[in-house]
Amino acid sequence: MGLFILIVQIAAVILAPDFESAGIVAFENPESVTNPIIYIIFILVFTLFLLFVMRREHKWMIKLVMYGAVFGTLFYVFILPFSAVGALISAFGLTLLIYIYPEWYVIDGVGLIIAAGATSIFGVSLAVIPVIVLLIILAIYDAISVYRTRHMVTLAEGVLDLKLPILFILPRRRGFSFLKNTELKGGNAFIMGLGDAIIPSILVVSANFYLEEMPMIWILNYPALGAIIGTIVGYVALSTFVGKGKPHAGLPFLNTGAILGFLVGVGSALYLV
Repeated sequence: MGLFILIVQIAAVILAPDFESAGIVAFENPESVTNPIIYIIFILVFTLFLLFVMRREHKWMIKLVMYGAVFGTLFYVFILPFSAVGALISAFGLTLLIYIYPEWYVIDGVGLIIAAGATSIFGVSLAVIPVIVLLIILAIYDAISVYRTRHMVTLAEGVLDLKLPILFILPRRRGFSFLKNTELKGGNAFIMGLGDAIIPSILVVSANFYLEEMPMIWILNYPALGAIIGTIVGYVALSTFVGKGKPHAGLPFLNTGAILGFLVGVGSALYLV
C-alpha cells in the first residue's frame, strides 16, 4: 500500500505540467483559500448523497454516479497522450473492464490511474497554502467520521460490494479473488481508500509545481520530496494501528506526515540556499 501511494505521487508529479498546459484544472484561482471550502462542501454533499441512497437501497444510483466519475477521470488522463477519440475509447474500455471483470488487480490498476490523474489535477489547481488548509480540515473530518460518527466506516462497508475502483485491495493470502469474496472483515485482504493516496499527495504536486525556485533532486524539489517522505512515514505509523484489525482514519496520519515532511523540506532548501 505504501508503494501504491508512492506510485501515485510520482505519476502525478510527472502528469502535472501536461494537465496545466492543457488547461485541465479544478479551480481557476489556485491561490484562493476558498477553494478548500468548496472542496469540503462537495465532499459533504456527496457523502450525504451516498448515505441517503444506501439507506433507500438504490445502489444502482451510486454505481451510475461512480462509473461516470471513473470514466470522466480516465478520459482526462488519456486525453493527454491521445486524441479525444482515443481518450474516449481508452476510458470506455477500462470502465467496461471494471464492470465486466472487477478482480482486485484490475481495480488496483485502474485505481492507480484514477488516483494519479485526480492528484495531478488538484495539485496544479491549488497553491501550497490552500492545500495545507485542505489537508488539515480533511484530517479532522476523517477522524470525526471514523471515530465519532462512524459514517465513513458505514459508507466503506456499503460500497465495498459494488466492486468499483475507489479503493486499493491487496490479498493477504494466495488465491484470493475479489470476484468471489467481497467480505474482507475476516482479514482476507488489506484495503485502503483512494482518498488516502490522493489527498496527501496533492501537497506533493502543489509544492513541486508552485515552488519552482527550490533546489531539485531528480524531478522533485526539496519540499515535494519532504512531503513524500513524510507521507510514507505517516503510512508506516498508520500501519501499526491498522495491523491490529480495526478500521482507522488514515488522513490524520498521512496528512500530518505530508505537512511535516513538507516543512522539513522547505527548511532544508532554505538552509542550502
